[in-house]
Amino acid sequence: MKKGLHPENYRQVVFKDMSNENMFISRSTIHTKETIEIEGVAYPLVKLEISNTSHPFYTGKAKLVDTAGRVDKFMSRYGNRNRK
Repeated sequence: MKKGLHPENYRQVVFKDMSNENMFISRSTIHTKETIEIEGVAYPLVKLEISNTSHPFYTGKAKLVDTAGRVDKFMSRYGNRNRK
């Protein structure tokens, strides 16, 4: 393996899933501006939109996200084809 490819500045970072408030600590080199205090220790904070605790593949719960009526538009065009 080539030397000097991997960063040397790993540190513990808190990743927070904003959809369900779940947090986990992992090592990372990511740079953040926010910090959070857990059990008296300040950690850098990275906010996530989705993680394995909220992703439908891992939870088994499918969410239907409708953006500007796209689902309704699709259903009006193609939704009734199997009912004939």
